[in-house]
Amino acid sequence: MAVENDIVLIYLEKQPLAFARIEEILADHKPGWFHVKLLLLQLPLQVVTWILRDAYIDGAEFTMGGKVMRLEKVVSPEAAQGDGQQLQETPRPLSGGRVISLSDRKGKISDNDKK
Repeated sequence: MAVENDIVLIYLEKQPLAFARIEEILADHKPGWFHVKLLLLQLPLQVVTWILRDAYIDGAEFTMGGKVMRLEKVVSPEAAQGDGQQLQETPRPLSGGRVISLSDRKGKISDNDKK
């Protein structure tokens, strides 16, 4: 089941619509129903609260305004491979690269802005 701070992908009519972070899940007065507060990760940011059954939070389809909706918990590709498989890192060639200090760079940028 998706829990607070999880990222979910919201589907509308079987098409991905938007990502959201679950901010809060509070029990409703009706057993098996919850107030799910979502932070929609789009511009502008928006907070919505939906009243959903626990099965809907788990990914079962439901309707909203006659439209089929679904929440799908987003799993990091790294976490998905964490089931006993080791991640293979892409070897980086050793080269004569140099480290750039961001604080030095910030000073140069602000100097350029004055001109």
